[in-house]
Amino acid sequence: MTIPSNRLSYQTAGESHGPGLVATILGVPAGLAIDVDVINAELLRRQGGYGRGGRMKIETDSIEILTGVRHGKSIGAPITFFVKNRDSRLDDLERTPAVYRPRPGHADLAGSVKWLTTDCRETLERASARETAARVAATCVGRLMLKEIFGVEVFGFVRSILDARTDVQVDAENLPALIELRNGSDTYTLDQATTQRQCGIIRQAKMDKDTVGGDVECHVFGCPPGIGSSMNWYDKLDARIAYAVMGIQAFKAVQIGLGAECSKRVGSKVHDPIEFDASKIGEPSLGFVRSSNNAGGTEGGMTNGQPIVVTGTMKPIATLLRGLPSVDLNTKQAQDSQYERSDVCAVSAASVVMENVVAFEVASAFMEKFGGDSVIETRANYESFLDVARTLPIGGEDPPEWVTA
Repeated sequence: MTIPSNRLSYQTAGESHGPGLVATILGVPAGLAIDVDVINAELLRRQGGYGRGGRMKIETDSIEILTGVRHGKSIGAPITFFVKNRDSRLDDLERTPAVYRPRPGHADLAGSVKWLTTDCRETLERASARETAARVAATCVGRLMLKEIFGVEVFGFVRSILDARTDVQVDAENLPALIELRNGSDTYTLDQATTQRQCGIIRQAKMDKDTVGGDVECHVFGCPPGIGSSMNWYDKLDARIAYAVMGIQAFKAVQIGLGAECSKRVGSKVHDPIEFDASKIGEPSLGFVRSSNNAGGTEGGMTNGQPIVVTGTMKPIATLLRGLPSVDLNTKQAQDSQYERSDVCAVSAASVVMENVVAFEVASAFMEKFGGDSVIETRANYESFLDVARTLPIGGEDPPEWVTA
């Protein structure tokens, strides 16, 4: 099988307590500024959030660039990052012993049966959410591409933890203020009252030796209509986003726009009316505006000019301080599950992961439509598309009156 050289994709490698994590990104055009400070800032955000465990006091995540970058810019070759694990002890049997009592909700039992071993350690080391450090580093490159080449912005935050939910509305006009609110919140949500409630829930869960999950939300601003495709199921952008979000550890559901709420409404209360505003022809929406965005920015597997809105649901962490009923895989006798150092709540960190994986999928779809070998070529392809799209219908010698008005 030959993978197209312009297909934006990535791969991670590494174990939770191995020497480090590796991320390789393919399909990045030459000339993209690889802003190490931005990537490291995302890694730092991934380590934060109220309710994180002791591991985050050990690690100080940052990338080392191994390949594909010269003088701070991509050269068109595969890019490789390395994130060092300070807590590297994979082969130390005393500090990293075998695990024979699988944790309900984790990959332990299924992985042990799959790879025909009673030691869950080899599965859990790779299944661990520690892998998302490499994933954030890799997918942040897609985020850099969206902003530099296409002028697209991505914003993620925590919508709820248990029943503590913020109702703050998100739109492009107040994005700087929203970023400030999120960055000032211990739980990465959008108001202090909700932050305090969420912190209280997490504190109580820790006292109860329990864990909590929540919902995270991501918005993508500045996409024109037509990114993605309706021609093949595997090219549908909303499906690709859903796949990426469900691939994040501990995520159990994903919704685009209204999501499951659609089943509770009639069609006239679901579908977003289309209008045309000639004053907005210069914007990525090409002048097509809506009074609502229930579709979450996608129709028929393609962007429709409205912001993409994605919600992901993270279950509570599977590792509980008090353990859960399980069995010893060697004796088959009832035992409580084994404890591995973990978080009480990692929803805040998960919001950073989701924000970046969504950005990468959108960037990949952009590159499939406008791809080139360099940032200059790709940007020119994009601008040419917008120029032509703004003059539809094509056929007359002169552009339509509403374009020149």
